[in-house]
Amino acid sequence: MTDVTQMTARRLSLSPLLGRMRDRSSGLAAGLLGGALAAGLGLASFAVLVMVLWISSPYPDSGPGGALHVAAALWLLAHGAELVRVDTLSGVPAPVGVTPLLLLALPVWLVWRAGRDAADEDGVGDGGALFVSPRTAWTGVVLGYLAVGSGAAWYAAGGALRPSWGWTAVCVPAVAVLAAGAGVWSAHGGPRESVDGVLPGLPVLPRGVRRLFAGAEGRERLEAAGRAAGAGAVALFGGGALLVAVSSVWHLGAAREAFLQLTEGWSGRFAVLLLCVALVPNAAVWGVAYALGPGFALGAGHVVAPLSADPAPLLPPFPLLAAVPVSGAGGGAPWGWAAGVVPVVAGVTVGVFVARAAGPGRGPGRGPGPGLSPGSGPGPRGAAVPPVRGAWSVRRTVGVVVSAGVGCAVLTGGLAGLSGGPLGVSALARFGPVWWQVGGAVALWTVGVGVPVAVVVRGWRCRERGVREAGARVRRGGVGSVGEAELYDFSPVGPVEVREQSRPAVAGGVSAPDGPVAPVVSSAIVPPGVDPVPAVPVAPAVPALPVVPPVPPVPPVPPGASDEPGASVEPVVPVSPEGPEEGPGGLWHGEGAREVRWAALREAGEGEGGSVGR
Repeated sequence: MTDVTQMTARRLSLSPLLGRMRDRSSGLAAGLLGGALAAGLGLASFAVLVMVLWISSPYPDSGPGGALHVAAALWLLAHGAELVRVDTLSGVPAPVGVTPLLLLALPVWLVWRAGRDAADEDGVGDGGALFVSPRTAWTGVVLGYLAVGSGAAWYAAGGALRPSWGWTAVCVPAVAVLAAGAGVWSAHGGPRESVDGVLPGLPVLPRGVRRLFAGAEGRERLEAAGRAAGAGAVALFGGGALLVAVSSVWHLGAAREAFLQLTEGWSGRFAVLLLCVALVPNAAVWGVAYALGPGFALGAGHVVAPLSADPAPLLPPFPLLAAVPVSGAGGGAPWGWAAGVVPVVAGVTVGVFVARAAGPGRGPGRGPGPGLSPGSGPGPRGAAVPPVRGAWSVRRTVGVVVSAGVGCAVLTGGLAGLSGGPLGVSALARFGPVWWQVGGAVALWTVGVGVPVAVVVRGWRCRERGVREAGARVRRGGVGSVGEAELYDFSPVGPVEVREQSRPAVAGGVSAPDGPVAPVVSSAIVPPGVDPVPAVPVAPAVPALPVVPPVPPVPPVPPGASDEPGASVEPVVPVSPEGPEEGPGGLWHGEGAREVRWAALREAGEGEGGSVGR
C-alpha cells in the first residue's frame, strides 16, 4: 500500500512539471514571435521610406525590386554592418561603412521593447513562481530576430548594395543580444543581483577592480561610477552638438550652396535633407573628437583637429562637410581654443557627480549611525530609512572617478567607431574619428580634471556637513564632539577657597534649624594675578510652618438661651442699606452690622454641625 501511495504521489507531482514545461515552451514561442515582429517592423519602416523616395523620384534607376533591396541593405547598415557598392564607374567595389546613428536607434528600441514585452508575459503558477525564466524570454527574442535578419541579409545580397558577411555576422547579433537583454532586465525591475553576479566573474577585470565593486558598498560605488560616466558622456555629446551648430551657422552660405548643388528636384532635396538629419548624431560625435584633440579624418591622410585643419581637397559637396573648419581655423585660432572647454566641462561633471556620492549620507556605506540599526530609522509614513554612512576616503573617491572615466571612454569610443568608416576607395577610404584615440583622450580628460574636482568638492561637502552637525549640537545644548570640548576648558586655573557660613537669623527672631551648611566656593575660577572676589552668603531655606489644626465647629445655641439667666433674646432687626449710618464706619462697618454678620455665620455653623451630628 505504501508503494502505491508513493507512485500516486509521484504521478500527482508530474502535473505541475508538465504545466511548467508547457508554459516554458509557450514563453519561448512568445519570445520568438516578438523578436520576429521587431525585425519585421524595422524592415517595413525602411521599406516604406525607400518606396516613398522611389515613387517621388522623377528618374528612378531601378524598379520596385531594386528599391526593396536597398531598403534591406539600409536596415543592415543601421545595425552597423558594412555594405559594398558593386556598380561603380571604375568597376572596383567600394565599401560604405558610415552608419547613421539616428537609424541605429530604431532597431535598438524595437528589440528592447520586444524583450521587455516577452518578459512581462510570464505566467504565474500556483506557488507564485514565474514559469518562464528571463533567459527563456531573452533567447526567444534573439532567435526570432536573427531568423528574420538572416533572411533580410540573404535578400539584400542580390541588390546593388550588398552586405559584408563578416560585419553582418557580428553587428546584427550584437544589437539583438544587447538590446534584448536590456529589455528583459528592465522588465524585471533592473535587479542588482545580476550585475553582482557578472562583475566578479569577468576575467578581463583586474582583481582590485573586482574587489572595488563587490558587495553592497561596491554596488553603490558602481552605481555612482555609472551615473558619473553617463553624465560625462551627455556633457561631451552636448558640447559636440553645440560646436556643430555654431560652425554650421558660421558657414551657412557654403552649406546652402552645397545643398542646392547636389540635386535640383524637390524629391532629391528631401532625400538629402533626411540624410543630413540622420547624420546629425555622427556630426556631434565628430565634434567631440575635434574638441578632445585627436580630431577626425576627412580622407586618407587628412585630419581635422583643433591645432590643424587639413580636409581632403576633392570632397563631394555636402552640407555637413561644408561646416568643417578650413585650413587656418586651428593652430591657435579661437575655434581651436574654445573647443577645449567641452572636455573640461565633461571632467568637471564627472567629478561633481562622484563627489556627491562620496560625501556622507544615507546608504549602505560603512555602517549605521549611532543608535541606528541597518535599514532602520524613522522615515516618511513609517518607511525604513537607510542608515547614515560616512564619507568615502580620498583613495576610494579617486578609484570611482577613474572607473567613471573608463566607462565614459568606452561609451564614447564605441560611438566614435560606429560614426565613422569608409565611403569608397583611395581618398575616401577613411572618414571619421579613430575609436581608440577618442577613447584614450576621453579617459585622460575626465580623470585628469575629474579627480581634483571630486576631491575638492568632497572635502567641501564634508566640511559643510560637520559645521551643520556642530551647529545642531550647540543648539541642543550638548557637547558631542572632541572639537567642541576643546573649545571650552572648564578646569580651574586658580586657588579655590572653601569656608562655612554662619546661619543668619530669619525675620521674626526665628533662626534657621541646626545642621551643616553646604560649603560656598568663594573663587571657583580665578585667573593668575587677580584677587578673589569675596563669597556671597547664601540665604538658608526658610523652615516650613507647622500645620494648624482645624477649628472645631461652634456648638449650637438653643432658642431663648443667653449668657445671662433670665435675659430674653431680642429679635434681629434687618438694617436697610439706605438707613442712617451707625458708628464711625457707616452701616457696613458699624457695630450692629458686625453683630448681624456674626449671627448669620453662627446659624450656618449650627446647621452644618447639626447635619453632621445626625
